[in-house]
Amino acid sequence: MIHVPLIRWGEPYQSMDVDKVVHFNTGEPIAEVSQALPGMVRRDMRKTKAARDVLREIPCRDLIAMVQRAGQLFMNAELPLGDGSQTPDDFVRQQSATTGLPEHMCRMNMDKIAFVLSQMDRILDSLTRGLDLDILTKGHGHDADGRLLSYQAQTDVLGMVLPSNSPGVHTLWMPVIPMQIGLVLKPGPQEPWTPYRMTQAMIQTGVPARAFSIYAGAGDVGAAVLQACRRTMLFGSQATVDQHSGNPGIQVHGPGYSKILVGDDEVDHWEKHLDIFVSSIALNSGRSCINCSGIWVPRHGKAIAEAIAQELAKIEALPPEHPEASLAAFTVPGVPEAVSAAIDADLEATSSDDLVQNVRGTPRAITREHCGYLLPTLAYCASPEEPIAKKEFMFPFATVVECPQDEMLANIGPTLVCSGITQDPEFQRALLDSDDIDRLNLGAIPTTKLDWLQPHEGNIVEFLYRARAFQSASAA
Repeated sequence: MIHVPLIRWGEPYQSMDVDKVVHFNTGEPIAEVSQALPGMVRRDMRKTKAARDVLREIPCRDLIAMVQRAGQLFMNAELPLGDGSQTPDDFVRQQSATTGLPEHMCRMNMDKIAFVLSQMDRILDSLTRGLDLDILTKGHGHDADGRLLSYQAQTDVLGMVLPSNSPGVHTLWMPVIPMQIGLVLKPGPQEPWTPYRMTQAMIQTGVPARAFSIYAGAGDVGAAVLQACRRTMLFGSQATVDQHSGNPGIQVHGPGYSKILVGDDEVDHWEKHLDIFVSSIALNSGRSCINCSGIWVPRHGKAIAEAIAQELAKIEALPPEHPEASLAAFTVPGVPEAVSAAIDADLEATSSDDLVQNVRGTPRAITREHCGYLLPTLAYCASPEEPIAKKEFMFPFATVVECPQDEMLANIGPTLVCSGITQDPEFQRALLDSDDIDRLNLGAIPTTKLDWLQPHEGNIVEFLYRARAFQSASAA
């Protein structure tokens, strides 16, 4: 059986405490993953300065080139894994086996990660607004117009407390190494594969191994990473977001509550946008924070909801190796049944129905021996006040909410991605001005379509570095 060790500043470490990871569908053992302890993390974090120092010995432009080459290795090479190795096909099978994602979705996420790595020079140029990256190394320098600038790193390492739901989140930490900041990764319990393979690919291209630590473990290990790192990215529920709100050292990524808003000028032609509605809800099995959980329209809401339900009802729970599988499994027993019961309670309070279930005629939750599935769910809400109108779940779930256009922005609440389908200049201006919208798409654009040259959720450069006043007699 594969053993996945901890990585402690580049050195593999086999713990006596291991977590046995099994195939979600068959129960077959897949790997043993070494487990860290909180004290180990706190002890190792005394050496964070060495991780940054070893990266600062390499120019940022050289680190960018290494990361770009790593993208090709991540996609195509056989790379070290514990005391053995892992091919790209092995990676796909292992990731699918433990996360429940269909294999073709795992390959799709590999493509996404490799593409982002290949574009790292352009991404960093965009995120830094054309800053000469040598300024990050030296701490000061002149821009293209001769102005003296200074940037100060706020941490030696970035801690990442990662989820298991969508491998695509790993694209958020890829710019860190070229900015000469070390990485401390706490993987999700079902998804150690991407952090391990990505770091191994980078090490193969010359990135110093001492820049990386990977600590699989229980929740207390994640808490230790949060406490020990001056800057941390954390993924979790709305309760997690609320708990850490206002802490400048923790960037929390929670539910997206992403939405499509259709204006008065476009809603009478809603049929031409049906594909966008469906793909925004169902892509990547609805597991991403950028998946649409609410479609807000001024009228025709019931008809739109029924049409979307007809399309979502075609989605089946297929085996992970099936080329048309579009639904991910829940690998923790009991979760589908509990989520389904919560949805039914909300629907009852809303006096609404699961329109997809009405079309399908079968229960929402599917229970298998070692896993379960939740089939797509869609509800119609006659107003934003309905209890289910602003809910979000980790599978293809959405509501169609009927609301006058001039009342939408006062009611949508926090929205990671908003696609505003309208040509109305006044409504477009209102969308641009809304404080509740993080990422805005104007026009018929799926919420799931990202521009990697723009921040996904918060600018990581501004999180890790701060601009400050600086004067130097020698640099004047």
